[in-house]
Amino acid sequence: MINIIGKRYIFFAISLLIIIPGMIFLAINGLNLSIDFTGGSLLEVSFASGNLPQPAEVIAIYEDLGITNVQVQTTGEGTILARSSFLEDESMQTQIVDRMEADFGDTVTVLRSDSVGPTIGREVAGRAMLAVGIAALIVVIYMTFAFRGVENSLRYGICAIIAMVHDVAVVLSLAVIGGKFLGWQADSLFVTAVLTVIGFSVQDKIVVFDRIRENSRTLKKLPFETLVNHSIIQTLQRSINTQLMTVEFMLLALVLFGGVTLREFALILLVGLFSGTYSSIFIAAPILVVWEKKEWRNWFRRSPRPASA
Repeated sequence: MINIIGKRYIFFAISLLIIIPGMIFLAINGLNLSIDFTGGSLLEVSFASGNLPQPAEVIAIYEDLGITNVQVQTTGEGTILARSSFLEDESMQTQIVDRMEADFGDTVTVLRSDSVGPTIGREVAGRAMLAVGIAALIVVIYMTFAFRGVENSLRYGICAIIAMVHDVAVVLSLAVIGGKFLGWQADSLFVTAVLTVIGFSVQDKIVVFDRIRENSRTLKKLPFETLVNHSIIQTLQRSINTQLMTVEFMLLALVLFGGVTLREFALILLVGLFSGTYSSIFIAAPILVVWEKKEWRNWFRRSPRPASA
């Protein structure tokens, strides 16, 4: 039988190697928030000739018109996407388009135009954080109630939350690194992806923990570590079939062949759901074993030296 629990600290180390760099980037650069959270205006335009100007040239037009905090990037669809501070005057967009046509000698078509005030942005950010917090609280309450017949039922809910935080940290790491090197921005779709990852993550952990609960009634004589390892092996095929073979392949297809507007969302979901499956097997249940055996008491103790002859 595969000894997953026996190698738990290797899996913990793998997770830390993925999460810590992202958290360092998050502390240094922060999360690259879209206008959904910060407030501002977004303008996406295309050019009839297909020849796109350099982002610096578009930024210069905005600055000449007195508009600040401008970010410009090209998209995979052959368009220019410009984000700026909030444009209070609707005529300002017309001036921007007219300047583009005059400076670049091309016909400009507005594909998308959105504006979000800073007050609305702060409200969206607050509600997003509240939604994640409420979801975590409900998970703890539900799992404590569902596992009330098992000794130390509260541990199951807390271990699920720790593993869920692991999955959210993986998603945040991906978003921060993507924002740093690829220009990704955290928008309302990002919040949707995080909440979806939380839901799938908890679902998979409940399956593993439920098998531990069932085996704890029929395999009472087994050591807890062996019982948990046996339960993981029993649910391994189910986790792989339901997550990797169905949802993951669909998301991979969206990443490879979907539109540019959905690619970031699909990639975050792809990594987040994979992390949810991984943490259900290699993080959540092993943490339960660490807690049961209170292994933290020996983490910082020096091993006794062998007696000299």
